[in-house]
Amino acid sequence: MPTGRHKSRSMRRVPKKLPGGRTALHYERKKPKHAHCAGCGGVLAGIPRALPYQIHKLPKTARRPERPFAGMLCSSCMRERIKQGIR
Repeated sequence: MPTGRHKSRSMRRVPKKLPGGRTALHYERKKPKHAHCAGCGGVLAGIPRALPYQIHKLPKTARRPERPFAGMLCSSCMRERIKQGIR
């Protein structure tokens, strides 16, 4: 019987093979969803799919792409915003 903290569906159930040949259920945290663009709603490339405490441990260059509006807009929406600002 799993302990109380493992009974909630916020934990992912993962079957693991043990050396004796039997399988056991291990519990892992679910991954958060992908980051989405504020303009079009598409998935943002270059942003890791991790919990905030895991992202905080990454170097700054691995957290998000090095371009304007990175982490908020995808590259195509960013290009459109820059073009609108110039006009």
